[in-house]
Amino acid sequence: MLDEGTEAILSQGQEVGLLALRAFPLGVLVQSNHDELDEALTRTQRLIADPQVPAIFEATFRHQGVLVRVDILERASPKGWRLIEVKSTTGVKDYHLFDVAIQRHVVSGCGIDVAAACLMHLNRDYVYDGQEYRIRKLFKIEDVTKEIRKINRDLPTLLEDQWKALNRKSPPNIEPGPQCEDPVGCEFYDQCNETLPADHVSCLPRISQTKIAALVDQGISLISEIPNDFPLGVLARRACDSMQGGGTWFSGGLREELRRLKYPLSFMDFETLYPAIPRYAGMRPYSHIPFQWSVHRQHRPGEQLEHFEFLARDDSDPRGGFIESLCRAAEGKGHIVVYNRSFEASRLAELAAWLPDYAGQVEQIRERLWDLLPIIRGHVYHPGFHGSYSIKNVLPALIPGMMYSGMEIADGGQAGLAWDRLIRDDLDEAQKEDLRRALLAYCAQDTLAMARILQYLQSAGTRPSDDSRDSGWGRRPGANFMGRTVGS
Repeated sequence: MLDEGTEAILSQGQEVGLLALRAFPLGVLVQSNHDELDEALTRTQRLIADPQVPAIFEATFRHQGVLVRVDILERASPKGWRLIEVKSTTGVKDYHLFDVAIQRHVVSGCGIDVAAACLMHLNRDYVYDGQEYRIRKLFKIEDVTKEIRKINRDLPTLLEDQWKALNRKSPPNIEPGPQCEDPVGCEFYDQCNETLPADHVSCLPRISQTKIAALVDQGISLISEIPNDFPLGVLARRACDSMQGGGTWFSGGLREELRRLKYPLSFMDFETLYPAIPRYAGMRPYSHIPFQWSVHRQHRPGEQLEHFEFLARDDSDPRGGFIESLCRAAEGKGHIVVYNRSFEASRLAELAAWLPDYAGQVEQIRERLWDLLPIIRGHVYHPGFHGSYSIKNVLPALIPGMMYSGMEIADGGQAGLAWDRLIRDDLDEAQKEDLRRALLAYCAQDTLAMARILQYLQSAGTRPSDDSRDSGWGRRPGANFMGRTVGS
């Protein structure tokens, strides 16, 4: 069964593919299920023979046991055709060329004159006017006939190797490696990659594959076994020492970094969705739609936290409500703490460009951003980080009992998909309310997590209470920004 993220990717690819077909308004679709391929093959040949058909969608061919379905086969001349593969990326990737090459090989093998082999992809420079998609501007078609020539020469050998592998009684004995995830994740990843122990050498931050291989060659697979004289980078050595010593490491410069913070402090986090097809005026393919924010504020150290939040509730453009309410929640002075500043800073810059009336206020917010991530990376290490400085790892390590596991929405990708369902799917009000509640809980967790982590660091390593709901970390009633209004 496919996970939700994979299903969303496939659904988005289908959406892009259907939109691309509008560039060929008189094209004919070869409709068939997987058990109707013979009919699709016959239907394709009939359409090729009909000179009145300018383009064929899902044209189906089989040659030497290899079957392909071509996204678009456009009649380029009375006898020649242009083969077009559609991708939802914003450019041509090296691995796309193999898709085009194998299709051209099969189609040509069936006696069809392929005059050009092309790849059709989204145009990152296209700006949607909010009215109607200009399909010929939204997409680019690039001729990759020259680029696939070498692949064409190698295809007979590549196909022979594939047939040999498929005819084996057992899978080839190939060691897992970078090829399992690059250029795309393998759907059989878990079958070949067994779960490694938490103290495996690969869990060290920024350790190279070369160093991992060198350790394994020495019979060393666990961090506890790494000798002191083995050459490691700064971050990897720091993590190694922390793991071997079993304690949290703090740099001597941590306190000085924290002294620079200016109160009142605001802890801010955004959630976004970045669809392939732009949805609102001024957006490009894969522009981020900011649909939710959370802000926790603390006026002085040790004081109770106030909480403000915003969540777009329908499919209307959320950007105006987002930035208007955020500017009110973040007004004033003091640092605004974020985790990975580049993300929030980029989203704010985009909002200022889309909504110039807020540009001045947005710039003031950007100038106050203070990034907690490099503070953690440069000044703290806990064995529970397991080599990652993601807040999902940092939080439960430093604040036991406070974590993301078990939450209905546990990461930003899930949040984006949940909001997309909330505004697009035919859900009843109870289901929508469940999604809203889960989204608000997740985003609030991000900002509360930063506040709790900072409190921990300010206490110079003294472990705080395991109860994340203690009296110092409350919520001020009637101060939540919801939707486009402020209310209780």
